[in-house]
Amino acid sequence: MVQRLLHERMDNSPLIIFRVFFGVLVAMECFGALFTGWVQRNLVAPEYTFPFIPFEWLQSLSGAGMYPYFGFMGLLGISIALGFRYRWSAVLFFLFWSGAYFMQKTAYNNHYYLLVLLSLIMCFLPAHKSVSVDAKNHPELRTESMPLLVKWVVVAQLFLVYTYAAIAKLYGDWLSFEAIGVLMAPKVNYPLIGSLLQTPWVQAVVGTMGIVFDLLIIPALLWKPTRKAAFICSIFFHLFNSIVFQIGIFPYLSLAFTVFFFEPETIRKLFLRKKPPFVQGGSKKDSPLVQSGKTNILLLALGLYFLLQLVLPLRHHIIQGDVLWTEEGHRLSWRMMLRSRQGKGTFKVVDKTTGAELPVFPEKYLSSAQLRKVYAYPDFTWQFAQWLKRDFAQKGRTVAVYLMNSEVSINRRPYAPFIDPNTDLANTPWQTWQHHPWILPAPWEQSTQR
Repeated sequence: MVQRLLHERMDNSPLIIFRVFFGVLVAMECFGALFTGWVQRNLVAPEYTFPFIPFEWLQSLSGAGMYPYFGFMGLLGISIALGFRYRWSAVLFFLFWSGAYFMQKTAYNNHYYLLVLLSLIMCFLPAHKSVSVDAKNHPELRTESMPLLVKWVVVAQLFLVYTYAAIAKLYGDWLSFEAIGVLMAPKVNYPLIGSLLQTPWVQAVVGTMGIVFDLLIIPALLWKPTRKAAFICSIFFHLFNSIVFQIGIFPYLSLAFTVFFFEPETIRKLFLRKKPPFVQGGSKKDSPLVQSGKTNILLLALGLYFLLQLVLPLRHHIIQGDVLWTEEGHRLSWRMMLRSRQGKGTFKVVDKTTGAELPVFPEKYLSSAQLRKVYAYPDFTWQFAQWLKRDFAQKGRTVAVYLMNSEVSINRRPYAPFIDPNTDLANTPWQTWQHHPWILPAPWEQSTQR
């Protein structure tokens, strides 16, 4: 089986057309982030952008520097679509997009993380070897085939995403459709469908189909008898998500993936009629995926990559507490649209030398979106305490920072105590792989313990 994946070749039309879709969509995402004000709100205006904790060194460019940053990424997307200097364009896009993703998490989105992974994968795929500027300028590159492994790497990545998304939905609030009600409540004023989305039977259908679709869509697309029906379901599902949840390019990127599930000849005739068909063994350019002797390196790299993709979404199981409450292990785990969180509290800053309480006004430093996160998400709370510590240190003061009267509501449940008010968050370390005892137990865990 491994030898077949490495050495058998197939028509590369699905990869070529996906390259075009991918490049156009990421260009739209980057230019859209500029024109809609997303870059200004999340990376330019804030004094502090709340990067992922292991990436505190990643800070947004000062002044208006993030505008050309995203403009350059948009141009890279166009370059990828055209297949112009493809390798450089793909690698640079991966680096720049990853930087933009990890330098802020106020607008965290699983779809942005998927783009990190996809852009990494695209760096290594031979997506520029046909119908591209590179192939036109360098005819020796041109080939009409690709290793079979290319298709299955993409399929495996998608299978993990959808499967983990389905498993994550198998919890009480989703199965009772309470989470769906929370998601639909802000859509009440949508034209035509707003009131319909508030009805229990529609929410039950949406909740049920969310699990069924995520769990079965990849197998259904792979099996020829169900492929066309699955494709029609994909169109409806992703257009529904695009209209109702307005989640950018992701629904259309998901539809673009379906080119890997149809017969390559079908894709070629539909999109690339002038592209020559692939003839098995018909070209000397149909070389192996890797040079002789490097097969083990490739298999090791793929094994490590997919092992990480398997393990990372499961890490919350080794961390004490319910991830729905603690958020520890939530990100990078395909836990999509599962809950709504609201928090409240008051920051207290104490001068450790004099014992005096110092005034602090978070709204002076944070955007409204950041304020909502700071009171509801423990890593935001901890990072803001660290930021306050540094800010007061510049003024010659050594401080302790506490969050008083901290309460959080999950999925419209009653507010419950969240952060221990006696913990000095400014002088408490963050443990990525461990539970933080200053996050108080969830109310449903407390009732179980009694």
